[in-house]
Amino acid sequence: MDVPVKPGDPLSQPTRARVFALLGELHQPATTEELAAQLQLHPNGVRIHLERLLEAGLIERRRERLPRGRPRDTWAISADAQPGGDPPTAYAELARWLVRAIAARGTEAAEMEASGRVIGRGLAGEHGRRHGSEQALFDTLTALGFQPQREPAAGRQLTYTLRNCPYREAVRERQPLICALHRGLTGGLLAELDPESRLESFEPKDPELAGCVIRMRGEIARMVPRQSGPASQGGGAR
Repeated sequence: MDVPVKPGDPLSQPTRARVFALLGELHQPATTEELAAQLQLHPNGVRIHLERLLEAGLIERRRERLPRGRPRDTWAISADAQPGGDPPTAYAELARWLVRAIAARGTEAAEMEASGRVIGRGLAGEHGRRHGSEQALFDTLTALGFQPQREPAAGRQLTYTLRNCPYREAVRERQPLICALHRGLTGGLLAELDPESRLESFEPKDPELAGCVIRMRGEIARMVPRQSGPASQGGGAR
């Protein structure tokens, strides 16, 4: 289950959102201790977050009887949960299923990259060349959820650091395939928006930490708005 976050929502607290997301991923009730172990947190702290989620109607408490000893509490996603105030979605799971289906057919990274280039060219066509080729590239990656940050252009080289991986759930399943798709998508965008420039390198990182690095070379480096820099690119670290 995806976890949308809105101001003032119980899930706006990062650890609480992680607890909720883990319960969704497990697809079954879990004890406080089990959740704490997987999240590498202290059970007492996790228990506080669980109580807050319970109050918000996002999860429910269940009493599990044991062969010996006292019953224990387990926690599960509430059937009436409205994360972020909206009905839940599962796009991340869908992405994982698609990756598994592709992998089962023996698809190679090169094929994924080629498919990505076609997708990238299509995206470039949708956005056109408004505000210049470089800005169109930047805006497209932003709209896709990558939170790009420009680095100061060095001659004819332009570097983007991507501060978010919207595909992280799928990347955990098959990183080489998904990263190849993204590399192809970026190359297709660049080829369509500025044929005189080229993708010099695409450096994947841990999807949980993000920070993938895209390096481009060519005239696109001269199209960066003058005010652009690490702190002004929709931008600096938050």
